[in-house]
Amino acid sequence: MAPTTDKPSVLFVCVHNAGRSQMAAGFLSALSGGAVEVRSAGSMPADQVNPVAVAAMAEVGVDIAAEQPKILTIEAVQASDVVVTMGCGDACPYFPGKRYEDWKLEDPAGQGIESVRPIRDEIRSRIVTLLDELGVPAVGA
Repeated sequence: MAPTTDKPSVLFVCVHNAGRSQMAAGFLSALSGGAVEVRSAGSMPADQVNPVAVAAMAEVGVDIAAEQPKILTIEAVQASDVVVTMGCGDACPYFPGKRYEDWKLEDPAGQGIESVRPIRDEIRSRIVTLLDELGVPAVGA
C-alpha cells in the first residue's frame, strides 16, 4: 500500500539496528525537520540501542535514547523510497524500482565514544548529502 504522503521516505538497515542505522535515522529526522519519513530496522535486532551511540548523538543535540531496535520487514522496504544499508549483506530484501545505497561505515558496537564520534560525524555528512539529493533543505545543518 502506498504511503498517503508525498514526503520522501528513507529506511536505514543494519544488522542490529542499534548503532549506525539509529544514528542515521536520528540525524535524518532532526535535519529534515520532519520533511522526510524516517524508518530504521535490523536483520537481527539487538535488545537495545547502543548506549555509546546514544551518548554520541546527545553530544550533538539529537536524542535517540527512546528508540528501540526493530526487525526488518518486507513492508518497511516496500514503503520506502530510499533504502540505505549498512553492512546487512544478503539479509536486505531487494525490490526493483527502489533506490539503494550501501554505506560502508565502521560498526560502533563495543567501541568507546572516541571511536564512535568519527562514525557519527561521517553519518551526519552523508545525511546532509542525502537530503540535498532528495531536494529537502537541511534544518540547522
